[in-house]
Amino acid sequence: MDDRIREMRRRQATLARRNVYKPTPEVSSYFSSLKPEEKIKFVSSARSRNAKILAKRRLKNRIFTALGVAVISAAALLALIPIFFTFLNSFMSSAEITSNYGVIFQSLPGDSNGAAEFLSRRPQLQLIPQQVSVEQYSKLLFMTPSYLFRYWNSILLTVPIVAGQLIVASMASYSFMRYRRKRREVLFFSYVILMLMPFQVTLVPNYLISDKLNILDSYLSIILPGVFSTFSVFLLTKYMRRIPSAYIEAARIDGAGEWQIFTRIVLPNCKNAVFAMAILLFIDYWNMVEQPLIMLSSEEKRPLSVFLAQVNMDEIGMAFAACALYMVPPLLIFLRGEDYLVEGVSQAGVK
Repeated sequence: MDDRIREMRRRQATLARRNVYKPTPEVSSYFSSLKPEEKIKFVSSARSRNAKILAKRRLKNRIFTALGVAVISAAALLALIPIFFTFLNSFMSSAEITSNYGVIFQSLPGDSNGAAEFLSRRPQLQLIPQQVSVEQYSKLLFMTPSYLFRYWNSILLTVPIVAGQLIVASMASYSFMRYRRKRREVLFFSYVILMLMPFQVTLVPNYLISDKLNILDSYLSIILPGVFSTFSVFLLTKYMRRIPSAYIEAARIDGAGEWQIFTRIVLPNCKNAVFAMAILLFIDYWNMVEQPLIMLSSEEKRPLSVFLAQVNMDEIGMAFAACALYMVPPLLIFLRGEDYLVEGVSQAGVK
């Protein structure tokens, strides 16, 4: 039986070799039928056509790139002008600010002289101050203690929310990444649904729960809902699922436990996403307004984002200085972690 199989395989191999080494038939084409001079002309004309097509393509790409850069530059300029305008005008003297912008505030409904329907004269929008003055900063920092108290309230609210949410979200994301079962996928989908809802929808349930827990008019009524937010869980889960499973399996073979895998394998690979979430959360909760207005009834407990509208409007220079100091922490954090923010959000696969 074995000899018969060997003979059959030998015949199949012989037939295969005969079929492989068949001569390739010659294929005639239009180019091969041309004379040498005609071939040279044909190649040169084809090269010139391709060069024109490539030139048109490059020109089109340059035009679209120039238009895109122009649109992005215009949008960036429109976004940066108010920031530079606020910072530079905060160094104007009170008399200069009143002469330039006093007509705007006099026409507002809250002015002491009564509301005006139209401006009495055209305001002068001046970007660079004629005389640099730090008088408004000295008044704001050394003669307005309520501003510093509100500044400290913003720090007491923002830092615990950011730190607590990162801790809770990293652990929850690790659980969703490691144990992908049906029930957990349903729970993760519910996280996505909650993330799509505006936070104003959850203000009433948060208020009722805080009332039942007797924590209204305290920082816990804002910190606890902020710590268990859903967006950070979604972003970190998407990022952690990009980590190769070979890293975790190798750590398991070496005898590492879940806590060691989480702290030594997963978190170091998610450093960019964690920094990106810290920046986004800090900017978001530094500018919160609705939560303090609803949860905190005491004026002295409210953060600077709420108090900023109550700065002494009789001295417009102090309002400019207060806005400039209010923008400093988010700008510093964003400029320091811009690379982490771009890389963390892009690699997380957020659409």
